Amino acid sequence: MGTRRTWQERAEGQPYLHRVLDDELDEKSAEFAAISIEGPKAVGKTETAQRRAHTDYRLDGPAGQVVQANPQIVLSGETPILIDEWQRVPATWDVIRRAVDDGAPPGSYLLAGSASERGAHTGAGRILSLRMRPLTLSERGIEAPTVSLRQLLGGERGAIEGQTDVGLESYTHEIIGSGFPATRGLSETARGDFLDSYLQRIVERDFEEMGRLIRRPATLLRWMNAYAAATASTASLETIRDAATGGEGQKPAKTTTQPYREILERLYIVDPLPAWAPTRNRISRLAMPPKHHLADPALAAGLLGMDAGALLSADPVGPPSLREGPLLGALFESLLTLSVRVYAQATRARVSHLRTRNGDHEVDLIVERRDGRILAIEAKLATVPDDHDVRHLHWLARQVGSDLLDAIVVTTGPYAYRRPDGIAVVPAALLGP
Repeated sequence: MGTRRTWQERAEGQPYLHRVLDDELDEKSAEFAAISIEGPKAVGKTETAQRRAHTDYRLDGPAGQVVQANPQIVLSGETPILIDEWQRVPATWDVIRRAVDDGAPPGSYLLAGSASERGAHTGAGRILSLRMRPLTLSERGIEAPTVSLRQLLGGERGAIEGQTDVGLESYTHEIIGSGFPATRGLSETARGDFLDSYLQRIVERDFEEMGRLIRRPATLLRWMNAYAAATASTASLETIRDAATGGEGQKPAKTTTQPYREILERLYIVDPLPAWAPTRNRISRLAMPPKHHLADPALAAGLLGMDAGALLSADPVGPPSLREGPLLGALFESLLTLSVRVYAQATRARVSHLRTRNGDHEVDLIVERRDGRILAIEAKLATVPDDHDVRHLHWLARQVGSDLLDAIVVTTGPYAYRRPDGIAVVPAALLGP
């Protein structure tokens, strides 16, 4: 009788999925001696880096004790050298920084870390930091993209074309399915086990490793649940704290919840989207709070106990005051935000959101080139957007004029095309880097 393989063993047999970051690393390794790949645990940093490294030091294993005793040892071996989970021995950062100062050639060192260390990043200009996020829609291989974000940022407003069979149900399963590489190819049960254990580790181990002992794990989980319910909203942290009461009648103290957000952000689990602060155009009454996102919308769905069926049937979940509309719309926007952030990073563009102070105008994503010109993106669950769906894009066009490179609505529909009013309509699966 055969033995049952664990989800970890099954995941190890999956083929490597090419990442947008691979192309960035190809480009940057030719110019930078040291590159730090940063992002949440299990996002694929180690596997991507190991494919390039000739020597690697895994500091979350036995090698960590050796390196702790003698950090200089990480300079030994054939380059490129990978120092994985470097934050476990922060002195390794300074060792690499000094090696760069001493003239290390391009492509010598790779560092990978799943937690940011305050005060450690003194290597500005020496060690390049690149963020790695969960798999984008294009990286998952569900469809061949026909519309490039890089070309949209070029401002030529060319033809928008393409057709896909990927629809709302498929996007919903991608939300639940997660962008962590280890989940690809797993059964629904095994994938749920992965996400449950991932969240459990955050509460039971990661906080303590970051120097914060959690005496009441249930309070932290309630706050994370409330944060998940606020996905793609600008709900205040006070509102999220109120929602974390959990029926006990007394909300957690601000001194309790403030470290939650700070540590989850340092672990790259909380990934807020900043508000747009235009560099040239000045739109009055802009609001500045960030939009709330977790590293992967699957984590939000898992915290809220939602499966694909519940999302598609629009079952009510979470405090309704934290967001407008069904949770599926918020998670679809979060999935799009994840993908756009990865594509934009490859072009050195910044991603933010726009919301006026009284909420009368909002644009889900603003992708800003270094010269201040922008691409505006709205996320809509609709298959065919109507005039109402594009009204904020037209308002923005009137405000910024020629600084608006292009405006698009990302949908769950089958066709990519340009509307008579010039707005591009792009199915999410057809948008790529």
